[in-house]
Amino acid sequence: MPRAYALLLENVHASATEVLGEHDVEVRALPKGLKEDELIAALSDFPGDEPCMVGIRSKTHITPRVLESVPRLMAVGAFCIGTDQIALDEARRRGVAVFNAPFSSTRSVAELVIAEVVILSRQIFSRSKAAHEGRWDKSAAGAHEVRGKTLGIIGYGHIGSQASILAEALGMRVLFYDIDKRLPLGNATSVSSLAELLGSSDFVSLHVPDTELTRGMIGAAELAQMRSGAFLLNLSRGKVVDIPALRDALVSGHLAGAAVDVYPREPASTKDPFESELRGLDNVILTPHIGGSTQEAQANIGREVAHALGHYLDQGSTLGCVTLPPLDLSSPASSRRAEASRIVNVHHNVPGVLSAINRVIAESGVNIVGQALATTDDVGLLFIDLPLSRDDQQVQTLESAISSLTTSVRTRLLRL
Repeated sequence: MPRAYALLLENVHASATEVLGEHDVEVRALPKGLKEDELIAALSDFPGDEPCMVGIRSKTHITPRVLESVPRLMAVGAFCIGTDQIALDEARRRGVAVFNAPFSSTRSVAELVIAEVVILSRQIFSRSKAAHEGRWDKSAAGAHEVRGKTLGIIGYGHIGSQASILAEALGMRVLFYDIDKRLPLGNATSVSSLAELLGSSDFVSLHVPDTELTRGMIGAAELAQMRSGAFLLNLSRGKVVDIPALRDALVSGHLAGAAVDVYPREPASTKDPFESELRGLDNVILTPHIGGSTQEAQANIGREVAHALGHYLDQGSTLGCVTLPPLDLSSPASSRRAEASRIVNVHHNVPGVLSAINRVIAESGVNIVGQALATTDDVGLLFIDLPLSRDDQQVQTLESAISSLTTSVRTRLLRL
């Protein structure tokens, strides 16, 4: 029997299957996303009682009902940047580890930003369409170099800062606005307000997460603050921009164009129709959420998330986990004895947990050779390394006793 099962959905790259196989995980892969009932059925269909994992992208939702219905689900891999399709609070309460890929698609998205800046500035999209229709629209009217123009970046994280470097290489001036203090790269300049950035930029590119603060952050008022003839690019999250207001700004001529890769409502599959108020506008580039859709990015994402899932299965490592406190292999709990095991315990973060667990172990007469603890507001993660084999009956009895404590959420026994 495998050590665990994994269900990979939505065409997760084959690199993930390869990496998970190295950790003795049996993988089932499907090319599409699953709805709630379908997902519960698929995860419940794995044989035996080994733990299971699920890998998703943006279409499949991990709801509280899914988490409740599949108690053997130990980890979720989001093979993408965002995690808003996952009920993170419920996952944390149930001790389910969630890993994503915040870095692997950075370059691909940044390159698309720069490509669309050039395409918009040169009006390539409308001229290409005219050529396809048999019209020879050869003219310099409205076409400009990007050298010397100002790119305003909202959200100066991994993608925003990478786009900043590429833009400077083209001779652009870069401004950025971020609610967190960020160190500028190259000659980029931080501005103190969103309004200042909007009013100072020829191109505005959005690179923010989906949060209560960012939803609808670019509406009619913000679009009016942008320079006349400026361009807006959104490759971040669909609910960040008020689409009807953007259409109005484009139709009125206040904005010269836009590039949009994400939408408030997106088709569930390639067979479903795409609807948007922006369809049919010649000065708008519409792409189907492909910012990170390159072979290089998808292969890197597959490896990054699969390695994280494998390390969590093997050692309990939670580096990069968005639901559980961070503990890794370099912690004091790490042990390299010939016969050693590790109890991984997720528990409610309340007083007395550590002393209760240590009391259970002390009463068994087993000596602890390593221990590490990390906590968040409501959840704690504990590693306990013991100088006994995982197959030792005494260790299995200890794991069962710790698991039965009222403070325990999830407990696993690992072989080191």
